[in-house]
Amino acid sequence: MISKYYEIEKFKNKTNYFLFYGENEGQKQDVIQANFSQFTKENIYKYTEKDVIENKQIFFENIYSKSFFENEKLILISDVSDKILNLIEEIIESNINDVVIILIAKRLDKKSKLRNYFEKEKIAIIVPFYEDTPQTLLSIAKKILFENKINLSSENINLIIERSQGDRINLKNELQKIISLSQNNKKIELEDILKLTNLSENYSAGELVDNCLSKNKKRTLNILNENIPSSEDNILILRTFLNKLKRLRKLRLNLNENNNIDQVINSFKPPIFWKDKNIIKQQIKLWELNDIESFIVDLNNTESLIKKNPQISNQIINNMILDKVENTNIQI
Repeated sequence: MISKYYEIEKFKNKTNYFLFYGENEGQKQDVIQANFSQFTKENIYKYTEKDVIENKQIFFENIYSKSFFENEKLILISDVSDKILNLIEEIIESNINDVVIILIAKRLDKKSKLRNYFEKEKIAIIVPFYEDTPQTLLSIAKKILFENKINLSSENINLIIERSQGDRINLKNELQKIISLSQNNKKIELEDILKLTNLSENYSAGELVDNCLSKNKKRTLNILNENIPSSEDNILILRTFLNKLKRLRKLRLNLNENNNIDQVINSFKPPIFWKDKNIIKQQIKLWELNDIESFIVDLNNTESLIKKNPQISNQIINNMILDKVENTNIQI
């Protein structure tokens, strides 16, 4: 049965089986914490799909066994795919009491057997988790800052959001840095935010992406040559590309309605940080709408390729970046 994340509360007493899927890992964490807070750490068991499949007997012993003093268990299984379907069917058919099972997946397309099973099964709930909008991230940031009695300008808040690459977990981590600094009775200045929100010791993913989108081949090559990113860094780079391209796409669409590029940039919501306006203006001139949309498709394909071949992830992403920075189509 398909449900929304804010409807989970009303289903908690009707089912013990949930499937959460989508790219918004931060929202999944928030929903689990908000709706299943009755479980203590001792009664929460975390597995990956691989753990469960390779150790099926031990897994079943855990969910079926219960001591006299033990309360209801919460089982979290991450990175799930269609491979786990038969096992889940077996569990649901056995109607286990006192066990809540939450399957956590990233992308599950419409052809997914696991997704289709949960959508049709009446005693199981499937919940999609979509990317946060800029407005949602702004609300989260304002709430956290208000709770911690920190006053920042709208421009500085938007800068933190931008540097979080549209990711709720990153945003909370960056805000925690701000909170820690403010506890020293220090007023938070722009320079503090710029320093605290650097994504790497040697380079910023945003710097790499901006130079690529600006067709600055020399600087892009220097960044690639000076740094050896991890697999996690490469995913972050792709997400940074995606968020900046989505903004660029929206700016391009707005430019079709209003031919004044400065007005389009200045009226954009959420507001663009003043230091970024010139570089974004340059990028708008360099990228046509169809090229932006094609780039977004390439990003999704590249991410899938990296996840399948993590040992050569640097080579894969470098090839993609170099291909994009060399194919220049200047429209001024």
